[in-house]
Amino acid sequence: MADWYVTRGTGAATLALLTLTLVLGVVNVRRLAPGGLQRFVVDDLHRTVGLLVVVLLCVHVATSLLSSYVSISVIDALVPFVGSYHPFWLGLGALALDLLAALIVTSLLRARIGLRAWRAVHWAAYACWPVAVVHGIGMGTDASGWLLWLTVGCVALVGVALTARLASPREAVA
Repeated sequence: MADWYVTRGTGAATLALLTLTLVLGVVNVRRLAPGGLQRFVVDDLHRTVGLLVVVLLCVHVATSLLSSYVSISVIDALVPFVGSYHPFWLGLGALALDLLAALIVTSLLRARIGLRAWRAVHWAAYACWPVAVVHGIGMGTDASGWLLWLTVGCVALVGVALTARLASPREAVA
């Protein structure tokens, strides 16, 4: 039963930190750094929180695979919509994982693939986050309590960041 708690906890923490990573990326593009922070500080924070997301996501997936609560295979975790346990909801988690993996690989190869290709794939963050949110709601056996409120808070935070981004004029890059 402890593995279930670790799986749920790391899933919730991953959602919260993925939300923070997305928000930092959104506000940094428009140079809306909170509290007058320098852009490089926001860049570093975005990158560091993103790495923490990867670590927590690995723990989340590993504990899901090792769980005695349900039977999920490696294929179920990596290939969307093929699992036998809640195939749609688990498939969304696999899809979010795959999108995040593409973000990680292209970020590591950014210097080699160029800014244009990196930016094109990085737009996947806008797909990864809502897919992960819906996965959490659908898979969550406690989605009506504390997880629901966490999710509402994450959605509100992203909504505020996107509104600020769309409302502010884009600065010219020198």
